[in-house]
Amino acid sequence: MRKGIYILPNSLTLCGMFCGFFAILSSFKGNYIHGAWAILIANIFDGLDGWVARLTNSTTKFGVELDSLSDLVAFGVAPAVLIYSWGLQPFGRFGIGAAFLYVICGALRLARYNVQMGTAESKAFTGLPIPGAGTVLASLVLFHHEVWGNTIDKNYIVIFLPFLLAVLMVTTLKFHALKEVDFRKRKPFSILVAVGTAIVLILMYPEIVIFLLAISYVCWGIIEGTYIIHKNRKYKDIV
Repeated sequence: MRKGIYILPNSLTLCGMFCGFFAILSSFKGNYIHGAWAILIANIFDGLDGWVARLTNSTTKFGVELDSLSDLVAFGVAPAVLIYSWGLQPFGRFGIGAAFLYVICGALRLARYNVQMGTAESKAFTGLPIPGAGTVLASLVLFHHEVWGNTIDKNYIVIFLPFLLAVLMVTTLKFHALKEVDFRKRKPFSILVAVGTAIVLILMYPEIVIFLLAISYVCWGIIEGTYIIHKNRKYKDIV
C-alpha cells in the first residue's frame, strides 16, 4: 500500500460496485427495470477491470480483493435485493431465505475463487461464477417484463431459481470462461458469423436474448459437468 495503487483498473472496479449500489436503490424504489440493467452493465466493468489490469500489467492482490468485494455487491447483494423486491415477497420467510442463501453462496464462491486463484481456477471456473448467477436473475426480470408485463404473481419458478443458482455456485461443476479462448489464434469463419449474429439479436431483442444466453450458459454447465462426473465415475469403476 505504501507504493500506491493502480488507478484505472480499480476505478473500473468501483464503477461496477456503483452499478450494484444503484441497482439496490432502484429496487427499493420499485424501479426494477433500471436495477436489472444496472446489474447487467456491471458485467461490462467487471470484464474491463481484469482486462485492463492484465493489459497494463497492473494486477495486484489489492485489486483482486477489491474486485471480489465489488462482485459481492453487484452480483450478490444487488440481485438478491432485486429478485426479493420484485418476486419473492409473497413467499414470506421462504423468500427471505432464498435471497439470503443466494448471497451466502455467492460470498463462499468468491472466497473459494480467491483461494484457488492460480491453481484450480486458472482456466475454467469451479462452480457457477457469481456474475453469471447475477446476470440470470437480472435478465429474468427484464425477460418477464418484456414478455408478460410488469405484474408478477406468486411464481414458484422465481423462488426456485435463487436456490438453484446458490447451489451451482458452490458445486465443483466446471463452467467455461472467456480466458480459455486464445484470441491471438485464428478461428473458423463460422465463429465470426455466430458472434455477429448474436450481437445483432442482442441489439434487436436484448431482454429476451440476454436471458436465453444466460440460461443456456447455466444449463450447458450443468449438462457438461454432470457428464464429466459420470464419465470419471465410470472410468474409476473400470480401473
